[in-house]
Amino acid sequence: MPLNVMTSKEVTQKVFNNEELFILDVRNESDFNDWKIEGEKFDYLNVPYFELLDGVDEILDKIPADREVLVVCAKEGSSVMVADMLSDAGLNVSYLKGGMKEWSEHLEPVKVGDLNDGGEIYQFVRIGKGCLSYMVVSNDEAALIDATRMTDSYLDFAEGIGAKITHVFDTHLHADHISGGRTLAEKTGATYWLPPKDATEVTFDFQPLEDGNDVKIGNTIINIHALYSPGHTIGSTSFVVDEKFLLSGDIVFIDSIGRPDLAGMAEDWVGDLRETLYKRYRELSEELIVLPAHFMIIDELNDDGSVAQKLGTLIEENHGLNIEDESEFRKMVTENLPPQPNAYQEIRQTNMGKINPDIDQQREMEIGPNRCAVR
Repeated sequence: MPLNVMTSKEVTQKVFNNEELFILDVRNESDFNDWKIEGEKFDYLNVPYFELLDGVDEILDKIPADREVLVVCAKEGSSVMVADMLSDAGLNVSYLKGGMKEWSEHLEPVKVGDLNDGGEIYQFVRIGKGCLSYMVVSNDEAALIDATRMTDSYLDFAEGIGAKITHVFDTHLHADHISGGRTLAEKTGATYWLPPKDATEVTFDFQPLEDGNDVKIGNTIINIHALYSPGHTIGSTSFVVDEKFLLSGDIVFIDSIGRPDLAGMAEDWVGDLRETLYKRYRELSEELIVLPAHFMIIDELNDDGSVAQKLGTLIEENHGLNIEDESEFRKMVTENLPPQPNAYQEIRQTNMGKINPDIDQQREMEIGPNRCAVR
């Protein structure tokens, strides 16, 4: 049988379209259990590559002959060899191009809405990492919010739609992934905005992003209003775009809320988190569409692959927004925490400009799922 290759973009479309896929993951069991490709109708078999060095005969009866089969490993090489053995055994299989390394870095742009005066807003879904970033476009100008380090994806997209990137924002100092904001600003000449309370230790110049800032994109009145919303970090800042969209950073997600501990300040910041969620956000229009900086589980994706929901719906359905007892809330966000992100301290230092790891080190630092939420 021929040996086929499947790209991360093709797998992403299967996730978005709710298609079936059988995945043979040949990484170590601990790596598979920590982080894998997720899809609503995906099934899995995890057999470490070293157990298949002498052949695949013992797993042939576990692999369906009537379904699409994808072999996955960390960087591609092992999956090619296993897929080749399965092909020789008569199965029609594919391997994932670039392995989980490429899966972690793939960005899929999804249009999430139109602006009142002719602009658009796009969400870039980093499907393998759960990161979400945004491009606001108006009159051939673009602003980026919470960009990842895969800056070419944004530059190519902006060029494709004929837009010039003039502003770049980070809602907070990220701890689970390396920001592409500073690099994008350097490449495009755009203004780079950071919340000053998160930037006390950065080693580079930035424009302070503060409550009440209005930044106009294009020639029309598309203002991006900064809303100080501490809790995930002390400087966390949300944005209201065009009085229609609320970019919440890592404060609130669709099915969870932001964790307050990644700078070692959980006990100090939990009060800020509650005030943001239970006071500041509740003063906003419930018709605003919440666009978070992450998703935690695949169920948070809408039918079109976007991650978005009305604020009013989240206030009704998100458990983290419905804990009346303050002590119970405090307990949930300080004692019910998932493991901290891989290398999060090094990622924070990178985003401060204190260290400059090479690309292979950056990839290694980011490996694994995002862990910015508590639910």
